[in-house]
Amino acid sequence: MSYEEGDHVRLHDEHSEYDGQVGEITQVMQTMFDDQTYTVSFEDGQEAGVPSDQLEAVEDDGGDESEE
Repeated sequence: MSYEEGDHVRLHDEHSEYDGQVGEITQVMQTMFDDQTYTVSFEDGQEAGVPSDQLEAVEDDGGDESEE
């Protein structure tokens, strides 16, 4: 799936301190293999170079879903 800047997503990366948190796509980057990676901003930081297979689209309902 492809995402755009401003989309809200949940990160699924067990090696990241932001695993399971919801953040916002702040940058979309094209790789030399014509894939896209993303920078996702969270309340307390950001994760760069995230591939789309580690992201899940989240509906923006105004609630804070990052607290689990």
